Amino acid sequence: MRPRDLAIAVAVAAAWGFNFVAIDAGLRHFPPLLFSALRFTLAAVPALLFVGRPQVAWKWLITVALVLGVAKFSLLFIGMHAGMPAGLSSLVLQSQAIFTMLFAVLFLRERPRPVQIAGLAVALGGIALVATRMTANLPAFALVVGAAACWGVANIATRKAAPPDSLRFMVWVSALAAGPLLILTLIVDGPAADLAALQAVDTEAILALLYIALISTLAGFAGWGFLLRRYGAATVAPFSMLVPFFGMASAAVFLGERVHTVDVIGGSLVVGGVLLGLVRARPAVLVRVEA
Repeated sequence: MRPRDLAIAVAVAAAWGFNFVAIDAGLRHFPPLLFSALRFTLAAVPALLFVGRPQVAWKWLITVALVLGVAKFSLLFIGMHAGMPAGLSSLVLQSQAIFTMLFAVLFLRERPRPVQIAGLAVALGGIALVATRMTANLPAFALVVGAAACWGVANIATRKAAPPDSLRFMVWVSALAAGPLLILTLIVDGPAADLAALQAVDTEAILALLYIALISTLAGFAGWGFLLRRYGAATVAPFSMLVPFFGMASAAVFLGERVHTVDVIGGSLVVGGVLLGLVRARPAVLVRVEA
């Protein structure tokens, strides 16, 4: 990989890792569902003026929008709002690779190789270890694990869709997810709570929203898609394992979150298990990562 492209890969991982700090900041100002709805609206509305519809069947666009845009991010934002730490969320969310492989076996009839099964077992051990740190708030932990499971389903649907342009695909997924999220926040949070949050918006809230919509979503997927087209998933996918490193480091620096020994050991097992599963892996089980 060229030095410039290597820098892009690391920069995208860093942007997606810091994304959890931005989410934490935004959730201090917006209800979770409203924050998610605003994120996808902002990511889609301006970009739709410049990109055409991706060459993907509508059923896959709608499926990914509902599973990834609505379900995954709603569970993640609600889980973090309920007390799941930002840094730990960036780590637990990487269990999406575990779910992706499981769903590939169930729905695509793929046969995992022994090394992939071993990697799955190692990663599951890491997640279980991390769970011991969240015994006081297991519901929040379960919500983020649920978000990872939804991401696994979305990865399978994205593979079936096979979008030739990941940025264009993400823009349309964002557009299709925004409407249902706006309806959900009006039902769950209520118009009064949403209006109060919008009226009280400040600089921090705006910066957090701009970051997750423009930097994490649009710029992140543009850079990741460029690398995938140039080098392929086998070369690019391992860089996604840098996301929890940047996520936990930025949460420690900007949010004062303490990194426990359990986090380090559990995180090492999760990352190591996922990377083990990527060794000479078939492209079908490799996934791209964004938060």
